[in-house]
Amino acid sequence: MKAAATALGIQLRIQMVVEPSEFEETFKALVRDHVGAIVVGGHTVFHNNRDQLIALTARHGIPAIYQIREYPEAGALCSYGTNYPDAYRQVGVYAGRVLKGEKPADLPVQQVTKIELVLNLKTAKSLGIAVPQTLLARADEVIE
Repeated sequence: MKAAATALGIQLRIQMVVEPSEFEETFKALVRDHVGAIVVGGHTVFHNNRDQLIALTARHGIPAIYQIREYPEAGALCSYGTNYPDAYRQVGVYAGRVLKGEKPADLPVQQVTKIELVLNLKTAKSLGIAVPQTLLARADEVIE
């Protein structure tokens, strides 16, 4: 992210948060510092407190992108990340191969091949964001 931000001329601020009790103060600081948007990591503290995060981004008017589709399904702006049902199917296939006698060390390493973009247009509208048609066309799912 640092390299991409530098290449695009965007100032990147990394804000570490480990406890839900830190969310409110963190958002106040983000607003005070005029942060334009946030990328929320995949740590369990965020997933376990998803509704609180979504409410804070809405209340403070900060666009946020998450790693899993459950966030925009719950009202967040968008997600871009692994399609977990697809990844779990791959795990199941590999488990089946091992159970049939193949040695795990002989199986090739596989990476997730399906990354998905999910956009919530209702949230975009509430944040005053006009989503370009080109982005809508690329989205795997658009929630209206």
